[in-house]
This record gives sequence, structure tokens and C-alpha cells, in this order.
Amino acid sequence: MSQELAHATVLLDEAVAALQVQPEGVYVDCTFGRGGHSRLILQRLGAHGRLIALDKDPMAIAAAQAISDARFQIVHSAFEHLSEVLRELGVGKVDGVLLDLGVSSPQLDDAQRGFSFRFDAPLDMRMDTSRGETAAQWLATVDESLLAEVIGGYGEERFARKIARALVAARKETPILTTRQLSEIVAQNVHSREPGKNPATRTFQAIRIYINRELEELESVLPQCMDSLKVGGRMAVISFHSLEDRIVKRFMRDMAQGDKFPRNLPIRAVDIPQGMIKLVGKAVHASDQELADNPRARSAVLRVAEYTGGAGA
Repeated sequence: MSQELAHATVLLDEAVAALQVQPEGVYVDCTFGRGGHSRLILQRLGAHGRLIALDKDPMAIAAAQAISDARFQIVHSAFEHLSEVLRELGVGKVDGVLLDLGVSSPQLDDAQRGFSFRFDAPLDMRMDTSRGETAAQWLATVDESLLAEVIGGYGEERFARKIARALVAARKETPILTTRQLSEIVAQNVHSREPGKNPATRTFQAIRIYINRELEELESVLPQCMDSLKVGGRMAVISFHSLEDRIVKRFMRDMAQGDKFPRNLPIRAVDIPQGMIKLVGKAVHASDQELADNPRARSAVLRVAEYTGGAGA
């Protein structure tokens, strides 16, 4: 089975439904992946609608070439450059923006990408293989204290310092160039593990997040999403771990609150300026059926907000 066929798009119907696609609207899929969300958006667009998709993974860009549709345009770019991309395309405000965060199934399942400890492969981990430092190159020179900080902060790994110390010691003997080398060193220094989880899970996640600047890019793009929307336009964000979701939840909450006044100030609720966005519904999780079909959806959280043009707009 090809990677495209094997890839199951998480929260597909829920995310696209949340955008309330208008037939003549303009939409942005900031994370094309293998195009599940994009294809469904295109199905709901009319003849004069438009979809712009971004992805920094060259394999995703190649997969997008299979879509022959005048309404569709793919751009090789990290989503942190959203505003710049729209400006270069001559696009003003859009009707909806979608973000499907984290690593995709094809990236995990392609051994040569180096994202997974399930294979013995070159330790790459870059989402954009056309630029930047590989995980192996980073591990060869990173300071032990920063390494421990990354593993502990991005991986929430309680054995971070011990793992960092072991990796720095190991690289003095031989370069750490493969996923197997990394996973074996980590496993020797994790003294308890969560049921069903490989002891290297948190370390691999942490290094991947750091190498690809995932949290920094997320913090950068959220305000750009909001600024790119028309009044009534929606942003839908799917996250896969607590660090991502915490950033999304906090951003949406803060932008929805508007101006903050002292608690005891005598002012009517109707006179308080509304926030720049309003939250749409509660956080959405995968259904039992989707979890049965695709266990990787178990940690997915969808949050939706609508741009109001309120305070500060």
C-alpha cells in the first residue's frame, strides 16, 4: 500500500465542517501533508472558490502535484511565512485557515526520514529535507545542558539529564548517526516507562520538535492566521500533544477575551468590547470509530475560532 493510501487524515470531516466552507470563498490549508483536508475543501468549493496550500516537506509538495485543479495552488513554505505567502500571491483576507500540526503518518512510516525508532535509519528528522541541520548533525555538537533542556522541556522526559549525559558521552566514542543508536542509548537510561510506549518516545519527540522549530512556528503563525481572516472567517487547529494544544488554547482564549477590566469596575457586560475572535464550540476529539480505525488519532484535539473584527482589529 502506498504512503498516500495508507495515510488517514485525522478529524477530516470535523475540521472541514468547522471552516463552514463557502462555495466562492478563499481558504488556506497551512499543512497539506497528503492532502486529505485539501481535497475535501475542494469538494465543497464552487467554481470560483480558491484553496492555497502550504507545506515545507518536499514529499508533500510532490504529492500535491497529483491535484489538477485550477482552484488549487501549492506553495513550498513553512506556515510561519503565511502572511508573506499571501502577500506574494496577491491575496487579501481569506475565509478560513486550517492547521494540522505535528508529524504526519507518511513521515513516521518512511524509515529514511529518521523520525521513528521503529526502523534503523539515518537520523534526519527534518520536515523540510531541503534545508537545515539534521538531528545527527545537531547531536554531534549540542551542549549537554541544552540537550537536557530540550529533552525535558519538549519531551517532558523526567530522565532528561541522564539521557543527555549518556548521549554526550556516547558521541565521544562514536558519532550518533542512526535512529537505532539513539533509541538504544535512551533505553539504557530510562528506568521506567509508560505501558505500551517505547522508552525513546519522548526523546525522539523532543528532538524532532526542536529541530523543526515546531512550537516557535506555531506561536508565529497563530496571529498571522487571525490577521489573514475576513470578519466571520474561521481558523481550525488540530494539535497532537499538550505543548501544542496549550499554545493554541491560550492564544484563542486571550484573543477572545478582548480588553480586560478590573473585576469590580462598574461596567455593563454589553459595554465591554468583544475580543478579536470568538471561540466556536468546545475542543473536539476523535470519535470512538475513528480511534478504532486510526489509533494515531487518540491525542488529536481540534479547536476552532471565528474572527469578529472586535477590539484591536
